[in-house]
Amino acid sequence: MKNKLIKVNNEDNVAIALVDLWKGDKIGFEGEEVIVLNDVKAKHKISMVDLAAGDKIYMYGVLVGKATEEIKRGGVLTIDNVKHEASQTFRKSEVTAWKAPDVSKWEDRTFMGYHRPDGQVGTANIWLFFPLVFCENRNVELLKDIFEKEFSFHKSPKQRQLLRNLISGKDEDTTVEFDENEKGVFDNIEVKFITHQGGCGGIRQDSVMLSKLLAGYVNNPNVAGATVLSLGCQNLQIDIFRNSLEDINPDIKKPVFIYEQQQMGTVDEMLNTIIKESFEGIKKANEIQRKPAPLSKLKLGLECGGSDGFSGISANPALGYASDLLAALGGSPILSEFPELCGVEQELVNRCIDEETASKFTELMKSYENAAEASGSGFDMNPSPGNIKDGLITDAMKSAGAAKKGGTSPIQAVLDYGEYVTKPGLNLLCTPGNDVESTTGMVGSGANVVVFTTGLGTPTGNPIAPIIKMSSNSTLAARMPDIIDVDAGVVIKGEKTIPEMGEELFEYIIKVASGEIKSKADQLSQDDFIPWKRGVSL
Repeated sequence: MKNKLIKVNNEDNVAIALVDLWKGDKIGFEGEEVIVLNDVKAKHKISMVDLAAGDKIYMYGVLVGKATEEIKRGGVLTIDNVKHEASQTFRKSEVTAWKAPDVSKWEDRTFMGYHRPDGQVGTANIWLFFPLVFCENRNVELLKDIFEKEFSFHKSPKQRQLLRNLISGKDEDTTVEFDENEKGVFDNIEVKFITHQGGCGGIRQDSVMLSKLLAGYVNNPNVAGATVLSLGCQNLQIDIFRNSLEDINPDIKKPVFIYEQQQMGTVDEMLNTIIKESFEGIKKANEIQRKPAPLSKLKLGLECGGSDGFSGISANPALGYASDLLAALGGSPILSEFPELCGVEQELVNRCIDEETASKFTELMKSYENAAEASGSGFDMNPSPGNIKDGLITDAMKSAGAAKKGGTSPIQAVLDYGEYVTKPGLNLLCTPGNDVESTTGMVGSGANVVVFTTGLGTPTGNPIAPIIKMSSNSTLAARMPDIIDVDAGVVIKGEKTIPEMGEELFEYIIKVASGEIKSKADQLSQDDFIPWKRGVSL
């Protein structure tokens, strides 16, 4: 690695340390010598100018904070000498011109997907079990135990071996034979189960929001059919769920079996009926085969979590380039995590295709931030201890890097949580910055594959959509190879450019979407599902 510092934008007055630096180091940068005044860990920032208390700090060409005390050129930025500050958002001030990347080599490419009657195409073939209310969680868990044992969907030989040895009192090194070639009853369908803590007891708006989310999961192209359990007396009534499903897709043709326990007698009677009818639906769904589909049928969730000081200069912009490729091909990238767009709103407003779209974005942002402040919090409290430890010391600094996942393409639509993606091109979706709540929301809005960038390592997945993990640095990729699919650390080392890394990622997305590669999250059966309650969650 030749460079020890990098400045993202010519207008920036701080630079990022690419390696650990030590007090007294003299570094040649931009034709001048910089003397490092403090020990600086890689990923953290040093000032390129003398800053007085109150002076503004810029990264990525945007305001990301202000100095709370004097910081000399070469001094490190910390939470003790910098505080969050972001630019104000106004109406569209300009029309942003977009130069789409060259997509000629992908124009005739396809992926192998599962075609649905409504024209959507899935990257997976899932039969989904879920409850309308938490009272049915136990019955869903019973069904999960029954189906998974018989279908042998989730095998973990190492853990089964350890448990079997513990039970028998044998040494851990003792080997018990397993049939590693054991296959499930069906080879072209997966059965997944989700539970939640909602549907009743909270405010009615939360039940309605949950209903929209669950309807989105049923409508997601990765789902072939669903089995839905209701108690009967809860807030989230069956007709509310059916109305939500009809709002998303008035002519849905997937099999959706709904059972209400209070109308069915004993648990045994209900479970017997569910098992018989669901089995027939699963058997039929297993007949659906992958067929070629244009890349425009991909809806790509853009997520980041466990971010570090390199995320915004390697993994996120590489994902942004892949997002631009997909947008240029007529696909639908989805950028969410509204608390992590704080400070870059004006850029996003200018990228909206019209005033109506821009206004919806600013209204959702203001409403969310006001709710956060009313609860005694705020977007400025978004960075986690891990973010701060690895160089993201203000929310605006974190946001400026996080927004790079959305590339540079025009914003075609802005959606509130629970609304479904229907327009090609980049969509903004209002979700929390919480990793699982955000991913859960994007998949509920139609994402059939998700790329999740991380600098610290985040072991999470989704029940119905493959989650591809991309590391911002090679150290993480080497330390946690079981969860990382793609390493963007080669960008930091100068071995690849952002476009090269973006193209490599795009090819990987196509392979995962086609079933040629199984993402690490799917290999580990990481099926995380956390709905967002409309109460504040950052």
